[in-house]
Amino acid sequence: MYSEKVMDHFTNPRNVGEIIDPDGVGQVGNPVCGDVMRITIQVEDGRIADVKFRTFGCGAAIATSSMITEMAKGKTLEEALKLTNSAVARALDGLPPAKLHCSNLAADALHEAISDYYAKTRTRGQALKVGG
Repeated sequence: MYSEKVMDHFTNPRNVGEIIDPDGVGQVGNPVCGDVMRITIQVEDGRIADVKFRTFGCGAAIATSSMITEMAKGKTLEEALKLTNSAVARALDGLPPAKLHCSNLAADALHEAISDYYAKTRTRGQALKVGG
C-alpha cells in the first residue's frame, strides 16, 4: 500500500521534462525492475536553480523522481549531494519494502547529474587555462 504522498507525486508529478542544454545529466537504471531515471539540472551560483526528470518505471519510481527534484531545487550542490535514498523514502512517508530500490535510483540519478556538472565545469576550466 502506498502513502498519500506517494500517490500524490505519482498522479501529479512535479518537474517532469528535460532542461534544454542542461548543466548536468544523470541517468540510472535498474535492470531487475526495468526502471530508468534521467535527471537534468541547471546550476546558478552553486545552487540547483532548476531540475527536471523523465522516468520510465512504476508508480514508486515516478513518485521518488518527483520528490527528489522537489528536495533538490534551491539547494547548493553540496547540500543536494547529501540527499540520501532513505531521505527520499521518508519524505514520501515510506515505501513498501519491495519498492525501496526506487528511492535508491532517484538519489543516484541526482548525484550522477551533479557529478556530470562537476566534470563539465572542470573540463571547461582547464580549457580556459590552457587557451588563456
